[in-house]
Amino acid sequence: MNIKKIEEIDSSQMYKIYDKWPEIARESLERIKITKNFESVEHLVVCGMGGSGAIGDIISSVLSKEKIHVSVIKGYTLPMNVSKDTLLVAISISGETEETLSALKQGYEKGCNIVAFASGGRLEKFCNGKKIDFYKLDMIHSPRASFMSFLFPIVKVLQDILKIKGEEVDDTLKILGETRENIGSSNLTDSNKALELAKWLEPTPVIYYPYGLKAVAIRFKNSLQENAKMHVINEDLIEACHNGIVSWETRSNNKPIFIRGTDDHPQTKKRWEILKDYFNEQEIPCTEIMSEGKTIFSKLINLVYILDYTSIYKAILLEIDPTPVRSIDFIKKHYDFCDI
Repeated sequence: MNIKKIEEIDSSQMYKIYDKWPEIARESLERIKITKNFESVEHLVVCGMGGSGAIGDIISSVLSKEKIHVSVIKGYTLPMNVSKDTLLVAISISGETEETLSALKQGYEKGCNIVAFASGGRLEKFCNGKKIDFYKLDMIHSPRASFMSFLFPIVKVLQDILKIKGEEVDDTLKILGETRENIGSSNLTDSNKALELAKWLEPTPVIYYPYGLKAVAIRFKNSLQENAKMHVINEDLIEACHNGIVSWETRSNNKPIFIRGTDDHPQTKKRWEILKDYFNEQEIPCTEIMSEGKTIFSKLINLVYILDYTSIYKAILLEIDPTPVRSIDFIKKHYDFCDI
C-alpha cells in the first residue's frame, strides 16, 4: 500500500476528503448560524437515507438514555403517532432523496415542527416555499464523504435536545485529529489500525455490535458496501447468541468482527468473552475494535472515522475505485421519482 497505488485506484481522490475530516468537522461547525432553538421535545423523528440516515442513527444512539422517543425513518412513511408535538428532522445531503421528501411533505401536512438540512435541491425549494426552518450545508465529494460537514452543524442546531456540551464537541474534534494521525494516508505502516483491519477483512465479514453501537455497525456495513463493493452481515451481539451463532457450525470463509464499547453492559462484556472462546475453539479467526473517547458521541464518531477509512483501504486492496456506485445509478436511471 502506498500513495501512488491509492491515487491510481481512487480516481476522484476520496481519501483526501477523509484526511481532512477533522478540519471539515470544525469548519462546518463554526460556520453554522442557529436561527431557532428547540426545547422540551418528547418525540423526535429523523428522516434520511444512506449517509443521511447514518446521522439519524447517531442521534438515536446519543439520545438512547434520554426521556425522548426517537424514530429514525428510512423510507417513505412517517409513524402514525407523529403530531404537532413532534419535531421532524429531515436530512438529505443531496436534497433530492425521494423517501425523505415524501416524509417531509407528510410531516408538513400533519403540522409537525420541522427543521431540514440539505445541500440544495428539491428539499431546499420545498422548505423555502413552505417557510420551513432550513439549513443549507455543503456536500463534499459525495453524500457518504459529507458525513462530517452535515453531522456537526446538525448537532449544533439540536444542541438543546442532544445535550452535547461544548467540551464534548471539542473532545470529539481532538480525538478526530489524533485518530487521523494514525489512520490517515500519511501513515501507511503496520501501525495504521484502519489499514490493518482492511488487510484482515475478507468477504463476507460478519459485524457483531452491542445495542449502543448499532449506528456504527450500520455505517460500517454501508461504507463497505458502497466503497469496497462487498457483501456484509450485521448481527446484534445479544440477539445473535440466541440464533445467529449457530450459522458458524457450517464452515465458511466469513470472519467475525467485534465492535466493542468500553462502557458495554457487564453482561454484554461476558458475552464478548464467551464468543471469543467459542471462535477460538472452532479455530475461526476473529478480531475486535474498541471505542475511544470520554462520551458516547466521541466514541461513535471515532469509530465511524476508523471504519469508514477501513472501507476505503479495503477498496484499494481489492483494486476497486471507491467512488462509483453504478448499481445505485442504475436504479435512479430506471425509476420514476414522485413529485412533492
